Amino acid sequence: MSTSGADFLYPFIEETENALEPLLTDLVASARSKSLDSQALRAATIERFDKELNILAAKIAERFDEGGRLFTFGNGGSSTDAMCTASLFAQPPARIPLPARSLVADQAILSALGNDVGFDLIFSRQLIAYARPGDIAVGFSTSGNSPNLLAAFQQAKRIGVLTCGFAGYRGGAMAACDDLDYCFVVDSDSVHRIQEAQAALAFELWSSVQDLLEQACATQDPVTK
Repeated sequence: MSTSGADFLYPFIEETENALEPLLTDLVASARSKSLDSQALRAATIERFDKELNILAAKIAERFDEGGRLFTFGNGGSSTDAMCTASLFAQPPARIPLPARSLVADQAILSALGNDVGFDLIFSRQLIAYARPGDIAVGFSTSGNSPNLLAAFQQAKRIGVLTCGFAGYRGGAMAACDDLDYCFVVDSDSVHRIQEAQAALAFELWSSVQDLLEQACATQDPVTK
């Protein structure tokens, strides 16, 4: 950078430029380290839950085969995971589209329910309106303690809906929830790594469901547990 008569007013600029290269080196090293951590956690989590994922995939495929629908939900960053999962099932790339709906997608419904009956019931009230026996409910939470998810699982179970939860840390209240048929806990204390591993689990679940349905279509046989 060329000097000027005003350089004395901003001495930190030259210091920052001199420190830029080591800063970029540190940032690259940090990004690589986090990427490796995320990759290792995703692989370990999928391997740990491989059996449960296959069992759940078979039950979900059977429900889809019999006319069931998928409902997803979550708060904050987990709401984006819920929307992405519903979209993956409903509008998959070059695979079988399946009936799926995210309960966080309609702002009018969320704000109306939050205002009229309370935020804790924004998902359970939608399940009352939309869900029926034979459907599937999937909730995402990093803490595992979201009251509105727990209320939704309780309502879903009451209706006869298959329930699945994705949690983090040690699972929180979801890990001990009797209303959950399946609970996949990502063993991490990082919100970022938890959500990345949960997304990987959801993708594996979707892929397994698709494989089962495609096999059934190819053989003209119904999906069985």
